[in-house]
Amino acid sequence: MRFPLVLVAALVALSGAYGSAHAETLEPSRLGVIYKLDEPPSLDLARYYADQRGIPAANLVGVRLPDTDTVTPEIFMAVRDEALARLPAAVQSLALVWSRPFAVGCMSVTTAFAAGYRAAFCEPGCAPTTLSPLFDSAGWLPADTVGWWPAMLLPTDDSELARAVIRRGVASDAGAPPGTVYLVRTGDAARNVRAATYGEVEALLSQRVHTQELTTPILLDVPDAIGYFTGAKHVLELAHIHFRPGAVADHLTSTGGVLYGGRQMSAVAWLTRGATGSYGTVSEPCNHPEKFPAPGVFFDHYLHGETLLEAYWKSVAMPGQGLFIGEPLARPYSIHRQ
Repeated sequence: MRFPLVLVAALVALSGAYGSAHAETLEPSRLGVIYKLDEPPSLDLARYYADQRGIPAANLVGVRLPDTDTVTPEIFMAVRDEALARLPAAVQSLALVWSRPFAVGCMSVTTAFAAGYRAAFCEPGCAPTTLSPLFDSAGWLPADTVGWWPAMLLPTDDSELARAVIRRGVASDAGAPPGTVYLVRTGDAARNVRAATYGEVEALLSQRVHTQELTTPILLDVPDAIGYFTGAKHVLELAHIHFRPGAVADHLTSTGGVLYGGRQMSAVAWLTRGATGSYGTVSEPCNHPEKFPAPGVFFDHYLHGETLLEAYWKSVAMPGQGLFIGEPLARPYSIHRQ
């Protein structure tokens, strides 16, 4: 793994433009559900998810994609064009219900569906890549305003796990969980770059949610996690963490978005442990903090009642290589909550 010598501080520029913009928040009628026609579990889970969330039947679209980790941009773009053409005009975001492919060339499949494949989103991998117009933005009509359909992948290799993730999202709705946001410092200097922002994050969130800094090694139980942000190839304390419904967790490393067969911990491991959403990169990003979720930006939006998909997408400034996974409509906090 190769990292730049100069570590860039994470972007934590926070907007306060809420109010009427929340009339544009993501609702079930604005979420498209894309599934794979050749995989019965994909269709079954898409229907289950639509039923659990009240998503209109017209918002479900089946496509044919190869059962490979990575698909070529040429094959993918034809599938994307077809899927978007079949979706109702009201759809602003997407749930992708399969496990493979999780990458399109060197882009994640979630960002490739969102914005289309463009090499500038992931090449060269160790340099800054294309900025997202959605970073720390107000409102949520991305298809109408910038021509993006931000997506989140719901992995289906383990159908029981996928159903459990959906149930966690539903159970979290407007529950205002009293959980803790854990900001974890590690001895891995290259992957610990987000720690430089932890003081700012705590100051921002201090009146709204409990935050706690931890330092590895972590040997005792970590209770009531609503957020867990760390940097490591493998999260050794994973078995000690207890998540509340609607919780997110991710580890800044090179290939967390390589969901199966990678040499580093997969983002799916967070879902298996009990998280409702996670994030990881599918190609070598180096340790640019802008390519990973900014915890303060995420929770600033989440605590104002935005969905998991909205808040996660708004927290990543350069999402081209980043794969978003989990239950898109989880909303633990009420809209306009301060």
